Parts: sequence; C-alpha cells; structure tokens
Amino acid sequence: MAKIKSVKFKLNEFQYFRPFHITNSVSYGSQNIEVAIELENGVVGYGEASPSFRVNGEKVAAVIGLEGTVNEMIVGMDVRNYRQILDVTDKLFAAPSIKAAVQYGVLDAFSEEIGVPVYQILGGAKTKIETDQTMSIGTLEERINEARSIVEKGHNVIKIKVGENLQEDIQALIAISQITRGCKYIVDANMGYTPKQAVKFVTEIYRAGVDISVFEQPVGMHDIDGLKYVRWNSPFPIAADESAKSKYDVMKLIKEEAVDYINIKLMKSGISDALAIVEMVKAANLKLMIGCMAESSLGINQSVHFALGTGAFDFHDLDSPLMLKEGTFRGKYKVDVPYYYV
Repeated sequence: MAKIKSVKFKLNEFQYFRPFHITNSVSYGSQNIEVAIELENGVVGYGEASPSFRVNGEKVAAVIGLEGTVNEMIVGMDVRNYRQILDVTDKLFAAPSIKAAVQYGVLDAFSEEIGVPVYQILGGAKTKIETDQTMSIGTLEERINEARSIVEKGHNVIKIKVGENLQEDIQALIAISQITRGCKYIVDANMGYTPKQAVKFVTEIYRAGVDISVFEQPVGMHDIDGLKYVRWNSPFPIAADESAKSKYDVMKLIKEEAVDYINIKLMKSGISDALAIVEMVKAANLKLMIGCMAESSLGINQSVHFALGTGAFDFHDLDSPLMLKEGTFRGKYKVDVPYYYV
C-alpha cells in the first residue's frame, strides 16, 4: 500500500564556509528541518524545510512543533493521490517551509513507490540546469576577491547582494563588471532601497555601461507601488522575491504590472502554490527565476527537480549547498559546477 504511515521531523544544523551578509542581516549557519514520510510498505520519502523569520515570519522552534499536526492531517492518505495531499497541506500557509518539505516528501515517496524520479512526475522538461553563485555584501576588496573566486570556479551567472550603501554598491558593481566580463548579473537589494534610490542605482549602472539581467526586490516587501515605479523607470528587468510568496501575491503583482520576473522559492510557497505560480506567470507573459533560502543538498534537491520538471526558469539561484559545510551529499541529482543534472 502507498498510504502514509508516519511523518517525522528532524533538526539538522549547518555552518556557512564564510559569513553570509545580505541587507541588514549576517548569517553564520542554518537550522533546517528534515521531513521523512514513511509509507505502510516501508518506502520513505524525504523533504527539507529551511525556515526564514526574515521572509516568512517562521521560527524553527515553532514550526518543528507542527510534526503532530502534520501527522493528523495526512497519515492514512495515499501518495498516489498526491494532489489530494497537496490540497490538504495548503492549510500550512503560516509555515510555508514545512508545507514545502511535506509536499515534496510526499512526491519523493510516490517517486520511490513507482520508480520514476520526481522531475519526470512534474513533466521532465529538462535534464540539466545552470546555477548562479551568490556574493555577500562586503568591502570593495572583499567583493572583488569573491567575484574572481566565483569566476574561477566556472560560474557564468553571478548574484550580487546590494542594499546597504547606495554609492558603495554602485562602485562595487562597476568594479566587479570590469573583472568578470562575459558574466551575467542578478543584483539583489533584499528590500534595501527606497524606490528613488533604486532608480538612481539602475540609472548610474546603465550609464556606466554595465548590463544587469535581473534587478531583484529593490524595495520593501509590501511596497507594490514602489516596485511598479522602479519597473517603469528602469532599463533592466525587475523581479519580486519577498513580495511574491503565495499565488495570491503573484496575482496582485501581475494585475499591478509591477514586475518583469517572479522569483519562486519553494520555502515561500510550497509545491502547490509554486505550480500555480508557474502557470500564472506564463499566462501573463512574464518571466521566472527560482531561488532558495539556506537549504542543504537535501532541500535544494526539491528545487532542482521542480526546475527540471517544469523547465520554467530563465535563472536558477540554487547555490546554498555550495555555501554550506555538509558532511554527506543527499541530493538526487549530480553536480558539475555550475551545472546540476540528472
């Protein structure tokens, strides 16, 4: 039988190779919750939650306490009817990282049960994707050294964190562009700028002859008018990240014509909303990228299979396992930097 017997949570801790500095936040490690979905026949599927207080308002101590609730919700349900389970677990909207891990764990158990990988269950659109590598905020020298290191590793797409000091950010991006010619840049302000600062940033960068592929979340999470202002005054495409957590957020962004890109993160939306967002964005003739929080290889496995299955994304920001100290690789995908493949 493919019915769920139990759901178990386990707390795992990881450290970054170096402190990870984004706008108004420095992280040294990550606490993730491994989710194991065991079926009555002994098959086990795995997911991982990487809770974020900054984006989702989640605290690990709170969401790990949902283990009993999740068992009450889905034990006895059949993973072969996984859409039913996705609908039930949509109620976990206050703990989206747990929702994602449970929903993916169900798909993983179904995958093991029928012998078909998850990316094929989701459509099998691709077998290979390319990830970027993210640069922290730092001094100009630190940023230049990190950019060189990223290029030396073979990356063609660099994600550059900005948002704390406008003039330093402009100076840094121009300097980085001079030593990484041929690379594409995703610039992420993590809500750090006002709308007028964001427009000044893109204007100065454009005048300097630097091209940005995506300018991500330049203004505050709830400042949709600000996002729209930046979009209509920017020579570069604008993406929503923190502003685009649920399918309802994305519907509003589409209606307001506020962005060019939506950044899907399974930790914000779960599998069910992510699938809906893909179709909504396609219908609106906008574009998609996929990102991550601080997942290990077990958690990024979820996004890799989602991206391969749907084939929906222009950019893949799935580099967190490359930044974490992890004893054992647990992804059901292979790595040849900068590529992930099956």
